[in-house]
Amino acid sequence: MPNSTLSINGETVEFTPGQTILEAARGAGIDIPTLCYLKGTTPTGSCRICVVEVEGARTLLPACSTAAAAGMVVQTESERVVAARKMVIELMLASGNHNCLICEANGECELQALAYRYQVSTPIFANPPDTQYYYEDNNTMIVRDFSKCIMCGRCVRACCERQVNLAIDIGYRGSHNKIVARGDYPYSDSDCVFCGECVQACPVGALLDKAARFQGRVWERTKVRSTCPYCGVGCQIDLHVKGGRIVKVTGADAIPNEGRLCVKGRFGWGFVHHPDRLTTPLIKENGKFREASWDEALDLTARRLREIKDKDGADKIGGWCSARVTNEENYLFQKFMRAVIGTNHVDHCARL
Repeated sequence: MPNSTLSINGETVEFTPGQTILEAARGAGIDIPTLCYLKGTTPTGSCRICVVEVEGARTLLPACSTAAAAGMVVQTESERVVAARKMVIELMLASGNHNCLICEANGECELQALAYRYQVSTPIFANPPDTQYYYEDNNTMIVRDFSKCIMCGRCVRACCERQVNLAIDIGYRGSHNKIVARGDYPYSDSDCVFCGECVQACPVGALLDKAARFQGRVWERTKVRSTCPYCGVGCQIDLHVKGGRIVKVTGADAIPNEGRLCVKGRFGWGFVHHPDRLTTPLIKENGKFREASWDEALDLTARRLREIKDKDGADKIGGWCSARVTNEENYLFQKFMRAVIGTNHVDHCARL
């Protein structure tokens, strides 16, 4: 079908039938702020941050879930729109404990950025002083702090639509609703597989990577693109590095994973800085290990392998690969075992 056009802020914008106002605007480089919107999932329009003014419409419409139509006249930053967004931001800030000074998400919190953008300093609404919030810190990977949850639902759609784990959902009703995991149990007692997709989707500080807490603010870290070594998919990952040490890992918005990661890809990097990790070759003499150079260690290995092969045959030698090196290195290792040593006795830790 041919493209149609609509007007956004006085600019004529082409769109493909089926696109939303938000998609059409972003395709034209026009910014419409969002909180609940998550790329690749069903838009809900629940946060109302993306509301826009459409000529002829009785109310403001959510851009993320309103289909673009030919001839539409849309205003994204009108006085009415800005007033509505400021009200929504004030309500969200008043809904919990949003103390940006000590929040782990300070500097990368989307709600904080919107409050600054629309100059919302002190909410006019007050939370009841006896409000109780759930705090979960009983596993080694994810911290849940419901005092910062804004009920955007992004974690639910990341879990149920992106990862299709179906581990969490929105439970209860009205002012009592919250994110629940299988009968409102902690993550560790639910169907959660700890892929951490919910943590990456959270726009505020309600879900946190436990290992990354207090390890550096976002402006102190740099991102380094890498490839997850754990399987043959080749998921692209961003290493968040401070002072030469990895703080956390997130999925990169790139092919093939488009931001998704499994539990090993996101949380299985502790070996990198583990104190027991070998950093230099060791040779055992008289029952004790001593440090050696690579040349000495490789010469000894080659000599002993040849001695064993000549004396007992190649099938007395076995090789063990690692999921923590690249696929190319694993390929070379199995090629070495089969073509050079002459045995098929080779295995890989990822198979177990």
